[in-house]
Amino acid sequence: MIKTLLAFDYGTKNIGVASGQTITRSANSQAPLKAKDGIPDWNQIEKLLKEWQPDLVLVGLPLNMDESESELSARARKFANRLHGRFGVKVELVDERLSSFEAKSEVMERGGSRDYKHNPVDSIAARLILESWLKQNQP
Repeated sequence: MIKTLLAFDYGTKNIGVASGQTITRSANSQAPLKAKDGIPDWNQIEKLLKEWQPDLVLVGLPLNMDESESELSARARKFANRLHGRFGVKVELVDERLSSFEAKSEVMERGGSRDYKHNPVDSIAARLILESWLKQNQP
């Protein structure tokens, strides 16, 4: 039975992180991770996995609106495969279309800045990905 979840919103500069669990069906944004051309600090990922000990790791799959894949989709798949390969965790890809758009809208609704470079929305997007999974996987 899946109880604890960790979600990643993969990006080439930042990787959003969220944690959640199925008991209260809640999700929380965590501090985003920096990436260099899409490559994270794997030690930081390992630290997160040890801290949260997730039963399932979700990785957002950035599909185009017509459901076709982009170059970023392929990179997100590679990231998911590496998570599984390096750490042996169960990984599931989740359609993340519009999650970044929704995350930006959420920031603006709270009176936030459009300066996403200094106010990244990646972890909000990761939380939205996790919440979407929770809704789709209701008992």
